[in-house]
Amino acid sequence: MDLSVIGQHLEQLGDNSTTGFGFQCFPISGDVEVLKVTVEDREELPLFISVSDDQILCISYLWDESQVRPARRQAMLEAMLDMNIPMPLSAFARLDDWYVVFGALSLHASLDDIEHELAVLSDNVLEVIEDMAEFLL
Repeated sequence: MDLSVIGQHLEQLGDNSTTGFGFQCFPISGDVEVLKVTVEDREELPLFISVSDDQILCISYLWDESQVRPARRQAMLEAMLDMNIPMPLSAFARLDDWYVVFGALSLHASLDDIEHELAVLSDNVLEVIEDMAEFLL
């Protein structure tokens, strides 16, 4: 699956979106090509898509370690573990000092599947930020 195909599909959805969301896509060049995707009315919480030899990876950055209340860090990690299974199509991880929510898809996923994953991931990000606010500065 090619990132330009994904980006073009998402931007052309308009009223044909099965999720009801509008998407804007911005390619980011680098060692690994990444597609930054903003969901309509959620621009402050972009999603990032990359494609490897094995999967399509969709990530949203939540907060960095400096934003966590030190005395509440352990409780936050336990709450994240508890949320991992019931959170649809997503899981928690940490990249460097950043906590993230991610979802992975097969390279054979359809463009509709990718749209659905992005919508669910975006919804999950909003829920996580609300649920985890007590652990953050």
